[in-house]
Amino acid sequence: MSPPFDLPWGSEINAYIVAYNIYGDSVDSAIGYGAKIVTYPDAPINLENDQAETSSTQIGFTWQDGNSDGGTVVLDYQIWI
Repeated sequence: MSPPFDLPWGSEINAYIVAYNIYGDSVDSAIGYGAKIVTYPDAPINLENDQAETSSTQIGFTWQDGNSDGGTVVLDYQIWI
């Protein structure tokens, strides 16, 4: 069961759990580390032709990262033409 949160992407969460039954609560579990709220990154913006890299056999592009990386580093890009 998760409590409601309104955390920004990339936030890290540390949590512990308590079990309970009709007789009472358990001791706290060990704290769990490493949960990170992530999603997919925003699309790159300002895609343009890089004239210095464009020839009859290749096309050069420049772009800027989107506004959000989704909470983790963008590893690579795929270019589709």
